[in-house]
Amino acid sequence: MTASAASRTPLYQRHVALGGRMVDFGGWELPQQYTSIRDEHLAVRKVAGLFDISHMGRFRVTGAEAFDFLQRLLTNDLSRIGPGRAQYNLMCNEQGGILDDLVVYWGEDAFIVVVNAANRERDLEWMRGHVPTGVAIEDRTVELALIALQGPKAEELLPAGGLGDLPYFGFRPAKVAGVGALVSRTGYTGEDGFELFVDSERVGDVWDAILESGTPAGVLPAGLGARDATRLEAALRLYGNDMDESVNPYEAGLGWTVKPAKGDFIGNQALRKVKADGPKRMLVGLQTSPGDIARHGTAVLRRGAK
Repeated sequence: MTASAASRTPLYQRHVALGGRMVDFGGWELPQQYTSIRDEHLAVRKVAGLFDISHMGRFRVTGAEAFDFLQRLLTNDLSRIGPGRAQYNLMCNEQGGILDDLVVYWGEDAFIVVVNAANRERDLEWMRGHVPTGVAIEDRTVELALIALQGPKAEELLPAGGLGDLPYFGFRPAKVAGVGALVSRTGYTGEDGFELFVDSERVGDVWDAILESGTPAGVLPAGLGARDATRLEAALRLYGNDMDESVNPYEAGLGWTVKPAKGDFIGNQALRKVKADGPKRMLVGLQTSPGDIARHGTAVLRRGAK
């Protein structure tokens, strides 16, 4: 993938060939849907859906002080995991506002940090602005693609063996359709499933193999619409929609990711005060009655008043 095509993932032509309705999302051209959001959503819930999530930013962090650097940068406590495990985390500013939510993968010789697409450049600048001597941060977003097979039959239908004992938020190298990949039992749909880090030059082969073997069983390629609908059902936050820099972890319902006992980190003092005083507002989920669908910006009424 060349710099001139950086807004297109390595799978762009496959999306177009599959009838994907392409839209701009975080600066990337991605499929909103292929057939219908409903069909793709139900495929994820009943069988499995295959997503291209290569728009997510991927940073490789190395160096003798990489662990300590990430501990100071992020709110969660990496010492609770170890090599071969991943952790959901938040990166906050000094005032405790959420700069991004992300996942850290602790590898044998490096940490991989996966961030939201729209925040990639800002996150990289923030991280490099705090990085100590001896720690290197490499942006691997272009060279390393990322796809996800999500659904109750994902393990059965992924053309890779020996993953049955892989725990949730665990990852390891594996061959998928004969191609080397880093396979993680993580996702953003509320279903079991896997996210696969694959060399950008080979990800098309893996994508094709998954669809070839999985389509007869009901696997569908799934777009942004199904991804958003499934994550919303699972009460998973979307940065820029449910939270941003003006929202702190306690307001977002993510206070469980804040671990003051691990030692100092950026935003620690401000977040201690928020916890002690109690958040002034809270993000909550509402279950609607059958009928009209609430859209973004729809007024929420309580006893007839906003």
